[in-house]
Amino acid sequence: MLARAVLTASLPAVFTACSVLPGSAPEAPSTPGTGTGDGTLPPVAVTEPAQTPDPVVPEDFRQEAAGIVADLSDEELAGSVVMATYAGTDGAAAADLVTDLHLAGVIVMGTNLPAGAGPADVHAIVQEIGRGTSAEAAADVPVLVGVDEEGGPVARLDGAGPVVPPLLVHGAAADPQVSTAVTRAQGAGLRDLGFTLDFAPVADVTIGAADPTINVRSAGSDPETVAEVVAGAVTGYGAAGIASSAKHFPGHGALDTDSHLALPESDRTIAEMANTDLPPFEAAVEAGVSSVMMGHIDLPGGGALPASLDPEAYAELRERLGPEVGSGTSSDSTGGDRTGYEGVVVTDALNMGAVTQSAGSTDAALQAIAAGADLALMPSDTAASVAAIEAALDSGDLPRDRLVEASERVMALRLWQADAAATAREDAEGSDGTEAALDTALADLGAAALTVAAGPCRVEDTGAGIPGSVEVEGASATDVEVFATAAEDAGLEVVEGGGDLRVAIDGTDGDVLVSTQAPWDATALVDAAGDDIPVLFTYDDYAQGLAAAADWVAGEATAPGRLPVEVDGLDPPDCG
Repeated sequence: MLARAVLTASLPAVFTACSVLPGSAPEAPSTPGTGTGDGTLPPVAVTEPAQTPDPVVPEDFRQEAAGIVADLSDEELAGSVVMATYAGTDGAAAADLVTDLHLAGVIVMGTNLPAGAGPADVHAIVQEIGRGTSAEAAADVPVLVGVDEEGGPVARLDGAGPVVPPLLVHGAAADPQVSTAVTRAQGAGLRDLGFTLDFAPVADVTIGAADPTINVRSAGSDPETVAEVVAGAVTGYGAAGIASSAKHFPGHGALDTDSHLALPESDRTIAEMANTDLPPFEAAVEAGVSSVMMGHIDLPGGGALPASLDPEAYAELRERLGPEVGSGTSSDSTGGDRTGYEGVVVTDALNMGAVTQSAGSTDAALQAIAAGADLALMPSDTAASVAAIEAALDSGDLPRDRLVEASERVMALRLWQADAAATAREDAEGSDGTEAALDTALADLGAAALTVAAGPCRVEDTGAGIPGSVEVEGASATDVEVFATAAEDAGLEVVEGGGDLRVAIDGTDGDVLVSTQAPWDATALVDAAGDDIPVLFTYDDYAQGLAAAADWVAGEATAPGRLPVEVDGLDPPDCG
């Protein structure tokens, strides 16, 4: 009998998925799509931890995992803590890699999909990978098939799955229940494609324009808001039966170097990040996150060694993210006795420049596991890394209890995910489709996140008043078409010229300006608008955000969103 996860809800049946990589610069954003169907998603109540039962987490499967790991050979033990990338588009080859090296699993990147791949192609590839067997003793435990699917610019499946905006939109909405609904539907789509782990959500607190790596991937610059969004997202993924990963500990959003290319240096210790960067990670653990990702960050005193290879960083992560003894809640990083975080800690991709330029001659995967990681992600040479771990185990350079501990944690996560997915599928029986549920959730997100960055809060307060007809123009023909369709649905006549009101999307020549850009990229647009022309921020070009803007123009909706980051030159009115 499978133990039922505490946080469950009626999940829609089958959809698609989308994805990106921890090991390279983000690919171009995929084209937003609009869900079809009229299903609704049951609301999820997000309450204070003291009022909510503790979620079922991977640690609850540790004893069962220990029994499996005890029967692993040294070769199998070495592979059980490695998650590989692979070349080409052959899922069967990836399955062979898992079987031959006894890997925990693989991550699917955009390069692993054939050109023009659709949901059926992705599903077939992931199903092939899932036929791999990581170890004889774990033959019935699904391997990890991961994807780096944050939303927005990080979308590896390029439209062959649920298309969602980045977390900055969630920060503007500041509604964790809406975030839960979105990630629950998104996670269900990924799960039904066969994925077991999504390397999301981003728990970093961004500084905005000066942050080249995290940027719109973060929910914003306020730690409390980011923490609420992250907790809501984790809850949704868990209810969908897909593992999640809060990243990139201890916080990458205040750094101005891209770790894909080089090693960023932090001028603050982890202790000094307690009230600025750590709260979202604490909130993620409290919400039952499946894993935490250690970032490639050079901390003070680290000696140009990435935190992902630094034993002191892992020790601090486990101490600071563990619950306080007797409190039942996450610690506030100010001190006190703690039980310690016992979940999986995964490295960021080990083929990134921050590691390859600093790890020296020692294998990075071995270094990471020895330092305290449980799962080494995307080593540059998977076979060599597994061999190095096994050799270190045989020589005694890598203590057996360290490797067993890591393997047990990863195995417990795999067991948890299989259980949570089975529960989610049971709850989905007879419900509306995932696509319809995602469309509903994204519509709620778009309505909550829409922000008036300048000008009057309501269209009726403009000189033109509530229009009967509109003219729509913009840099993107797709955005114009999506907005025009939504405007017609809202009762407006869309004309090519001479309308009551002219809407410009990402342009300055209009009676209402709509920006789909990051807010720091839209300051010139706000300056051009002055005090009388309303400027609406959707923060991304997703269809439901543009539809929310069209509803506002039609006088059918307000714009309650708030600016999720501080931007010089922007002082939005309070339209909540």
